[in-house]
Amino acid sequence: MDKLVEQGSRRLKWAYEHMPVIQELDRRYREEQPLAGLKIGMALHTEAKTGMLAVTLANAGAKICLASCNPLSTDDSVAAALRNEYGLDVHAKKYETQEEYYNNLNAVLNISPDYVIDDGADLITMAHTKRRDALKNIKGGNEETTTGVIRLKAMAAQGKLEFPVMDINDAKMKYLFDNRYGTGQSAFDGWMNATNLVVAGKHLVVGGYGWCGKGVAMRAKGMGAIVTVTEVDPVKAIEARMDGFEVKPMAEAVKTADIVMTVTGCKDIITEKVLANMKDGCVMGNVGHFDNEINKKDLDAMTVSKEKARDFVDRYTLKDGRKLYLIAEGRLMNLAAGQGHPAEVMDTSFASQAMGIVYMVNNHERMSCQVYRVPDEIDNEIATIKLRSLGIEIDSLTPEQYDYIHSWQEGT
Repeated sequence: MDKLVEQGSRRLKWAYEHMPVIQELDRRYREEQPLAGLKIGMALHTEAKTGMLAVTLANAGAKICLASCNPLSTDDSVAAALRNEYGLDVHAKKYETQEEYYNNLNAVLNISPDYVIDDGADLITMAHTKRRDALKNIKGGNEETTTGVIRLKAMAAQGKLEFPVMDINDAKMKYLFDNRYGTGQSAFDGWMNATNLVVAGKHLVVGGYGWCGKGVAMRAKGMGAIVTVTEVDPVKAIEARMDGFEVKPMAEAVKTADIVMTVTGCKDIITEKVLANMKDGCVMGNVGHFDNEINKKDLDAMTVSKEKARDFVDRYTLKDGRKLYLIAEGRLMNLAAGQGHPAEVMDTSFASQAMGIVYMVNNHERMSCQVYRVPDEIDNEIATIKLRSLGIEIDSLTPEQYDYIHSWQEGT
């Protein structure tokens, strides 16, 4: 265990060294103590960058209880270091069973948190369904990812959301960098660690062209892949085509695909219909939050044998003799088979989380039970700190320029 703690401690310190915005907020919050006396329940991918967010919030005065938001995304060394070196209450391990996963979420709600920070909305959903006893103390929360925001907006539209939630996913300093550059890089970190296969020259299909899909497609193209995008949104489909990618229906695209990566946040992207057309030897991986983008029941029904090909890859031999490969059981392979997004990218995402929860603490009494966008002033402050850490200076408007762009009477 000592070696595990030591490894986790190194990973936490390495992440912190490359998260200058979190460093500045950590220094500020240690002095101001904006979360003093509050309990914060967290369900996030339990790895080094998340760990430094949790430590920063603890240093701001909060009692933290952390669980993973995915059964395969925990770094056990980081979880051990957070418990043993930082004294945090952590309920997470890699390869959790479904029962363990939900037990850990329950453990977070058992502390009766004042605020929650979620990724995928399982924690918030549990509080609204099976653990309604926890609702009486929860004043607000943050949601990290596209999948979770979709669920929470549906709850709000139906009048089922019972506390305000900050939509961290759609903060500009989150989605423009985390979703695009973070997912684009970490998807291939997971891919290489799982397969040790080349990308260049292969036909690669990206399911979904949101910000995460854009990042994956961009990185795949940069690595020399022949990229096809699939979409259900006509605007995004045109955007993908104008960005230089082939655009096809999934059932057609997989006929020549060597690699398929799903990045949609929706279910049943790869189903029996698609699998029936899939090229022999195709390797499938998912970077969406839940493991339902690739329908494993359909895949199992078409399979005569399944075996582990590598640590994070299963080989499925189909009834017609084709062999298909699935990375990390269809769970998000950038964390299950990799180490997640780069620290520099998660720096601004987790700064959005930290500032978002402080904003919620200061303003929750004026907020209704809706999903809120992160205020522009938070995005701009994070961007300013990040630019300063990079040694970059930019121009500013003169008073005359400000008046000009805010005037409607004169065009000269």
